[in-house]
Amino acid sequence: MALPGIATYPLPRRDALPAARAPWQVAPARAALLIHDMQRYFCAPFPPDTAPLPEVIAHIATLARAARACGMPVFYTAQEGEQLRADRGLQADLWGPGMSRRPEHQEIVPELAPAPGDLVLVKHRYSAFQRSNLETLLRARGRDQLLITGVYAHIGCLATAAEAFQRDIEPFTIADAQADFDAARHEMALRWVGGTCGGVITTADALAALPEAARCA
Repeated sequence: MALPGIATYPLPRRDALPAARAPWQVAPARAALLIHDMQRYFCAPFPPDTAPLPEVIAHIATLARAARACGMPVFYTAQEGEQLRADRGLQADLWGPGMSRRPEHQEIVPELAPAPGDLVLVKHRYSAFQRSNLETLLRARGRDQLLITGVYAHIGCLATAAEAFQRDIEPFTIADAQADFDAARHEMALRWVGGTCGGVITTADALAALPEAARCA
C-alpha cells in the first residue's frame, strides 16, 4: 500500500499538450499559485538527479519567485504525519498509514521552502479544498484562478483542479511543473483536465502572462 518506486521519464513537451476546452487565459491579478504536496515523503520515490523531479522543482521555484514578485498569493499544501486513523479515513485503505512526523517525511523540499507571506494549508484529502479554507482565502484576495503545480498529477493535482472548477475557480494545470508515477498517468491527468475542467499550460506559458519585472525576479 506504500507509494510505488518511480522510474525516470521525460516531462510533457508543449507541442504534445492536449487542447483545452476552456477558453481562459491566465490573468495575474486574478490568479494564485498552488504548490501541492511537495514534501520529502512524496518526492522520495522519484529517482534522484534525473527527470522528472529536478526539472519540476526548478520550474515551481521559478513560478514561485515570479508570483511573489508580482503580488500573486502562493499557497502550499502539506500533510501532517502520523495521522489518526479517523483523520486519515479511507486513504489508509489505499495508501497505508502514510508519513511520519520526521522532518525527512513532513518537510517541504528545501528548494521550495515557503517564504514569508506564503500560506501553508494542512492537507487532509486528495483535493486541496477538502477540510481547508483555501476557497475562502482565495475569495478574500480577489482570486478566481488557480495555477496548480506539484505531485501527483493524476491524484491530488487532478482532484484539486476538478474541485476548483466546481467552485467556479478557473484551474490551470502547469504540465511541466507537476510530476507523477509515470508518463502515462501524467499524460492522462493532462488530458482529463484539458477535456473537462481547466487549462493545460507550461511554465513558460504561465510566466509569459506575468509582468516582465516578475519574470526576471
